Amino acid sequence: MRLSAFLTIPRVLRHSDAIGADLPPDEAVVVDAPDPSLRVALAAAAAGDHGPAAELLAATREHAQWERRDACVSRLARASLHHPGWLDAWLEASPEDPDAVLVKADQYVHQAWQIRTGARARHVEADQFRAFHAVLRDAVPVISAAAELNPDDPVPWRIALTQARGIQAPREVFDSYLAEAADRDPHHEGCHVQALQYLCAKWYGSHEEMFDFAERAAGQAPPGSRLHALPLQAVVEYLIADGAADGPGPFAQRAEAAVSRAQALSESYAPGDREAAGFRNHLALVLWSTNRYEEALDAFRGIGVHATTFPWTYFGDARAEFLEARSDTRVELAMKVPFFRRPPGPPAAGAPDWERALAPRSVAIASTGPTEVAQAALICGHSLRTAPAGDRHTYVEIVPEPVRGRRAGLLPHDPLTSAADNFTTAEDWPALVLHRTPERSSFTLLHRGRQVAEHVWETAAPAADHTEAGATAAALARVYGLTDPRPLAHVLRATGDPARHQGELVAALGLPPLPPGYGGDQEILARLPGARVLARRGFLAGMRDTMTTKDGVHPEAAAPDEPHPAGWWVLRTAALLFFTAAAVYAWWTPDIGWFRSTVSSGLAVYYAAKLVRALRRRPVSSSRPPAAS
Repeated sequence: MRLSAFLTIPRVLRHSDAIGADLPPDEAVVVDAPDPSLRVALAAAAAGDHGPAAELLAATREHAQWERRDACVSRLARASLHHPGWLDAWLEASPEDPDAVLVKADQYVHQAWQIRTGARARHVEADQFRAFHAVLRDAVPVISAAAELNPDDPVPWRIALTQARGIQAPREVFDSYLAEAADRDPHHEGCHVQALQYLCAKWYGSHEEMFDFAERAAGQAPPGSRLHALPLQAVVEYLIADGAADGPGPFAQRAEAAVSRAQALSESYAPGDREAAGFRNHLALVLWSTNRYEEALDAFRGIGVHATTFPWTYFGDARAEFLEARSDTRVELAMKVPFFRRPPGPPAAGAPDWERALAPRSVAIASTGPTEVAQAALICGHSLRTAPAGDRHTYVEIVPEPVRGRRAGLLPHDPLTSAADNFTTAEDWPALVLHRTPERSSFTLLHRGRQVAEHVWETAAPAADHTEAGATAAALARVYGLTDPRPLAHVLRATGDPARHQGELVAALGLPPLPPGYGGDQEILARLPGARVLARRGFLAGMRDTMTTKDGVHPEAAAPDEPHPAGWWVLRTAALLFFTAAAVYAWWTPDIGWFRSTVSSGLAVYYAAKLVRALRRRPVSSSRPPAAS
């Protein structure tokens, strides 16, 4: 490690928690989150009902909402790969339905790419290529039928452009498909994106041709069209191409123009707008990869919780890559802030309403009583609220604090998981930490201070792998003393309704039901009888209370500091000014030795710390704790 990098570690530890503090937590981020109506259609399709999907696509067709129709068809086609029964039933009932046929056509294309995978051609086996081309050839009559059943629809031609790229169609075929798409919607984003893929260097074109096409389409697009960000996608394709990892090179000016155009387009959309998520994710990737971290942080703020599969899937798991790039941006910015300087805060507007609504709701169920949890959690670094859950369990939640503890800011997990990781250490009882957002529900099982199992349900995600679900179920059964893990595996592999499946798992484990209000308000345990607040303690105070509190007794709440009189403030402020001036003079004057200079500096720091601590003294919770605490 270089010395310069070593010296920046204290800056990262001090500032990384504050920089980007207004970003949504990791648990809230969902890849390709559907809008409410599409969510309903996907959940119904997973249950075997095609009715909501038929109503949704019929509305997009009747109102000529081609962009929305394209997005819905693609998501439904992907869902049909994992739950094909609903689409088969739809086609059997209405074989000439243009919407059902269109989904079937896109299903062929998605199935073909699933066989091929997204790997480079040199890494794809010959058998994969044969199956890939066979499925794409089977798609031709279905794509033609979809185009004939709804002649004004550009979406079949987007599917045709994707199919043409896969079967290595000659340029004249590609040009004819693109012309047909332009006749129906000259500014259709999906068709242009597929055309750009055909023209990029990794397929059948070149960097020059790709940039020319993207810039021409952006120049002809109406104001506010997402096609203004098409050159940015060309930049991404160039940056990930072989031999172009060091930067734009000969395309530097065109890349800079593409970024500026995309930033201007982003400003015309509200923060967190789902419609802007696609090009904002491309923008964040380009800015982050070119070390423009301040601008990248602004892009991540605009994205909010709406990560997208592309472009992050080029580098691995899309969600993991997105979160890693976002975290790296915060760390890089923290490294640039001097240790004693206050880091730049979030925009004055603060967290928007949509951000608060999508923040994860979290609660833990510990398999022991509230007193045992409170005694084990004295040094967890967070303020907790506990409430009895039956005779042998305890609900636990985090109490929000205006100022996070220093140890809490250094922990890698979300606050409740970090706290459970701490208070289950050396204990025989486990804790199940549950998180829920509108699109995503998850759990993490912690036992004896280590993570035993975890699982995520998402609205539109396919069923979990059978082997993986079985291993997770076996781990859960072992910790909770269940003899048959198969019912647990069945719940883990369920799809369509994450919140319901999370509740089913809790019931299958024999745990108390989820507390009333979970998934709605942030703090829900305060309304339950017997709720108590365990205030965050410093490390030394927590160790002292751990050793002095008797078994079977709930630890007393930390005594609040008495308000200081005016004389206290005057004396310590005067002392701070005096010793600060003495320290400056001592270090400035060469005749004064290092010992006296160090002493005066230490005293100045001591009085500064006393004043800062007094200024930051605030209530622990947003709601007053019960008198019993």
